Amino acid sequence: METYPIPMVPGPVRVPEEIRQVYLKDYGSGDLEPEFLELYNRTEANLQKILKTQNRVAIMTGEGMLALWGALKSSLKPGDRVLSIATGVFGYGIADMARSLGAQVKTVGLPYDETIRDWEEIDQAILAFQPKMITVVHCETPSGTLNPLEELGRLKKKHGAPLLYVDAVSSVAGTPVEVDAWGIDLLLGGSQKALSTPPSISFVAVSERAWEVIREVGYIGYDALQPFLTAQRDFYFPYTPYWHGVAALHTATELVLREGLEAVFARHDQVARFCRQRLQEIGYELFPVTRAVSSPTVTAVKVPPFITWDTLDRRTRQHGLVVGGSYGPLAGKVFRLGHMGSQADMDLMTRALDVLEKIFRR
Repeated sequence: METYPIPMVPGPVRVPEEIRQVYLKDYGSGDLEPEFLELYNRTEANLQKILKTQNRVAIMTGEGMLALWGALKSSLKPGDRVLSIATGVFGYGIADMARSLGAQVKTVGLPYDETIRDWEEIDQAILAFQPKMITVVHCETPSGTLNPLEELGRLKKKHGAPLLYVDAVSSVAGTPVEVDAWGIDLLLGGSQKALSTPPSISFVAVSERAWEVIREVGYIGYDALQPFLTAQRDFYFPYTPYWHGVAALHTATELVLREGLEAVFARHDQVARFCRQRLQEIGYELFPVTRAVSSPTVTAVKVPPFITWDTLDRRTRQHGLVVGGSYGPLAGKVFRLGHMGSQADMDLMTRALDVLEKIFRR
C-alpha cells in the first residue's frame, strides 16, 4: 500500500501522533462505564467552546454525512418546505437529500465559484416561500469557498420560524463558527477535517427550537437525533458508543483549545494566504478568482491546460505528494489542497508547493 509523506488532501487529514496514541489504549464498554459518560460530557463541553454555543451537542458514531442525513431526517416530514442556499456540490446535494425525504425544496443557487452576496434575494425568498428550514454549507470543500453566515442568521431571526441548518464539516476548528451569535439551529460537524481525527465521529449542535421540532417529528433510526436528548441524563445511548472515536475527538478538541482558537484561526489564514500567493507566482490559476470568499481550510486550483488531472495526480504521487481532485462539474478541472487542522502547517505546505512547481515547470 502506498503512503505519501506530503499529505494535502482536504480530509481525511494527517492524524497527529497524540491522537494516534488514543487508539492504542484499551477501554471498557461505553454502554456501562461511567468513565465514558464523563469523557463524552467533557468532549461536548469542548465542542461547545469551539462552536461558541450553549446548545447541546450530540456526538454520533459515523462519518460527517451521518450528521447531515440525521439532522434532516430528524427535523423534516414529507411536505415540509426547505429553502436550500447552494453555492457548490454539497449545497445542491443537501437540497437533493431534503427532496428525497419528501420535502418541498426551493433552491437559491449560485455558480460554484461564487459565495453568498445578494442578501436581498435570500430575504425575499424566505418571505415568499415561508420555509420550515433553511440549509447552507459554510465551507464548500470541492470549490474552496466559504459562505458568510452572520447575515443569514440575522435574516433567519428576522423571519422568526425557519430552522437554520449549516454544514460546517470542513470549517469547524479552522475558521470561526459562532452557533449562537449566528442563530444556527442545527450545526453539523465531522472529525476528519480541521479536527484531524479519523472519519469516525460526527456531531450536531442542536438548539432548543430544533429539539422541539425533533420531538414532534419523532424519527427513529440509527442516525436519529432524538435519543441524544436524554442519552447523557439517563446514561443510555442508542447504540454502543465508539469509545476510541470519542477519546480521539476529545484529544483533538483539547489540542485546539490548548493552542487557542485565535491562534488556530491565524495559523489557517497564514498557510492559506501563503499557498494561494505562491501558486499564482508559479503560474497556477486559482478556481474562485472573483466574486467568492476563499476558505482558510482548502484551496481549489484549476488544472493547467498542458496536463490532465489524471497525469497531474500521478506525478504528484511520484513525488510523495497527494492532493484531492474535485466532484460534479469540477471533476477533472480542479484539484485541491487541504490545509486544515494538522495540515495547516507552513513546512508541509512549502514541500507541497515545491512539488507543484516542479510539475508546472516540467
